[in-house]
Amino acid sequence: MRVQEIVERALAASTADGCVVIAEESSSANLRWASNTLTTNGVSHGRQVVVVATVDGAQGTATGVLSRSNPDPEQLDAIVAEATAAARDNEPADDAMPFVTAAEAGPSGDWAAEPARTSIGVFQDVAQALGAAFGAARDDDRLLFGFAEHTLSTVYLGTSAGLRLRHEQPTGRLELNAKSTDYSRSAWAGAATRDFADLDVTTLDADLIERLGWAQRRLDLPAGRYEVVLPPTAVADLMINAYWSTAGRDAIEGRTVFSAPGGRTRLGEKLTELPVSLRSDPAAPGLECCPFETAATSDSTSSVFDNGLAIGGTDWIRDGVLTNLMHSRWSAREYGAEGPTPGADNLVMSVPDPVGDLGDLIRRTERGLLLTCLWYIREVDAQTLLLTGLTRDGVYLVENGEVVGAVNNFRFNESPVDMLGRLIEVGRAERALPREWADWFTRVAMPPVRVADFNMSSVSAAT
Repeated sequence: MRVQEIVERALAASTADGCVVIAEESSSANLRWASNTLTTNGVSHGRQVVVVATVDGAQGTATGVLSRSNPDPEQLDAIVAEATAAARDNEPADDAMPFVTAAEAGPSGDWAAEPARTSIGVFQDVAQALGAAFGAARDDDRLLFGFAEHTLSTVYLGTSAGLRLRHEQPTGRLELNAKSTDYSRSAWAGAATRDFADLDVTTLDADLIERLGWAQRRLDLPAGRYEVVLPPTAVADLMINAYWSTAGRDAIEGRTVFSAPGGRTRLGEKLTELPVSLRSDPAAPGLECCPFETAATSDSTSSVFDNGLAIGGTDWIRDGVLTNLMHSRWSAREYGAEGPTPGADNLVMSVPDPVGDLGDLIRRTERGLLLTCLWYIREVDAQTLLLTGLTRDGVYLVENGEVVGAVNNFRFNESPVDMLGRLIEVGRAERALPREWADWFTRVAMPPVRVADFNMSSVSAAT
């Protein structure tokens, strides 16, 4: 059965007062390699169906949600009936609102079009470039490990209020890890892409060769606070955490780093003296993402009642000032926000006059650490957004504008919001792949930054 027919059949089968059906079809291709040799490749397909039933009652509107992977068409009626039964058993939802109207909805692709599909052919040029990199690595006594993945997902959203929306989303990434043959030196690089046509394996490999060269000299440094240079990939891993903490409801209720005493928030507060902008926008060039809300559950940032709601461009930080917090239609009304501000699946950090690229920031550093990637990041305290994590595959000492050697790994304790206040310089934003959050969030453009007093809380034995 076609995906569109699944949506229509489920909506027709509903006996609830309201119904939303989200059907997503995905195809994924992957390529893996180890020790300078391609090892595996494969293609997979999947389908996910979510049914949200709403039932009106004297006390309000309740919801029931049921999701299934790859359901048979004959199972649809049962899925809808179970979602409706769950709604009849549940208490009224706090966030109940009328369904999104056509006037409130985001733009749609061609509803009648078939789901997009990828294939292993998307890696044709990448595989050839990897072959050349493998040959060079063998000649230089290096080992290359990594994988590439490409996914095409098409979501179809239908509601009993009449919405029919479709969006097609390509997502690609490549991660490359280089090691010396004795495994004493290691470096990582990654890149995000929509179709692999713009992915330059040769440049990634050249960066790794340079970093392994830096690691010919090994230095041990103690824990402490250091000036650090962070490349775009490490900045992305930290700022995504800040973005995920912008729920307006949580801030008003005093539970996040953006809370202020007395049920207030930090909206309007200058977080950094530099004119930093942090923005999401489904139309951002090269980072395009779904322009309407798809929510299988309600939480602090989204609501099942907002399914289909248009997502526009939003400045979260503008000229260094906290400008917006994330609100559903219900939380915007409940907490007096100007309007709903749904989040998009991309993020851009920039300044109007960047000082250059990563190399320029290194050359402007008298003494500090270059942290090429961060790993295993976990939240310690939501109210300060204190994070802890490890450095990995490349910490280097910079002296007088040059990298002079590799340094031991550290555990760090740092808040990205507090860090904004200690920015020294910000470079030119470029598309980057976060390492820790690459499974979840790949559409980012971030600048390299230079930061004072980055807290390396202890030396780590992690390799």
